[in-house]
Amino acid sequence: MTEARLRTFVALADTGSVRAAARRLYVTESAVSAAVAALTRDLGVPLVQRVGRGVRPTPAGTVYAGYARQVLGLLEEGRAAARGAADPGRGPLRLAAVTTAADQILPELLASFRARWPEVELTLEVGPRRQVWSSLAAHEADLVLAGRPPADVAATVLARRPNELVVVAAPDVAAGFALDRTPWVMREPGSGTRAAADAYLAERDAAPPRLVLGSNGAVIAGAAAGLGAALVSRDAVGAELDARRLVVVDAPGLPLNRPWHAVGGAVPTATTLLFVRHLLDAPGWTAAGGAATAGPTAESTAGAG
Repeated sequence: MTEARLRTFVALADTGSVRAAARRLYVTESAVSAAVAALTRDLGVPLVQRVGRGVRPTPAGTVYAGYARQVLGLLEEGRAAARGAADPGRGPLRLAAVTTAADQILPELLASFRARWPEVELTLEVGPRRQVWSSLAAHEADLVLAGRPPADVAATVLARRPNELVVVAAPDVAAGFALDRTPWVMREPGSGTRAAADAYLAERDAAPPRLVLGSNGAVIAGAAAGLGAALVSRDAVGAELDARRLVVVDAPGLPLNRPWHAVGGAVPTATTLLFVRHLLDAPGWTAAGGAATAGPTAESTAGAG
């Protein structure tokens, strides 16, 4: 069960095609087939089955793919930890962030970090809440920037930053705002902001018309164009509020406090802590119980925040 075979099987499980897996890995299709066949022999159970022109994991293959991702993630994490311990300023750093955080808080942070530590091998994954926490759980990310970590993800909360959610609308829409009648423009299901909006409306038994848009920028632009109200981070609409394209609606129970969290695995790498220390130099960020400066034995909190 070599690392190459595990990577091949995960690629096949992800893509559903021998050809697509071969393209992803820059190997031949016969090499993909041979690797999966060897794993099947080692385990003694079928891992994939044909479906039309493609393949998909068997139930056993689905279970095994989850373990394979964690093994591969641990290997990458181990490499990152070793290289970071030798020289944190030249180690790898795998960041993952929810879309809102990537839009609002990461660009300036990344630019200043790269200017300060240009030799850090930085990668960034941007996706919905479930995706980034899954990456941390599978050891595929060293640090996640998102809201509160789920209770079932073992996580080390290293830093926090305040984040106020407010309802905004164009001035004429805000003037006639009614919780049950005014349309809402919202992110897609799976977004943390969408979950907060759904929970807010459900708590008040409100069921206004909803228009789903695919990004934070589209939601803000839609609200400014008069399509409806939107629940957004105050930080995300500063320019629109200053220009009076949007105004904050005086809605009950608002603003909501949904802090940003910088979250690592159980033992953050030296390069991860280098980034967190940089983060703490930025306005608004505070260490979580001193974890960011305590080194690799930082406080571990599951579902904290």
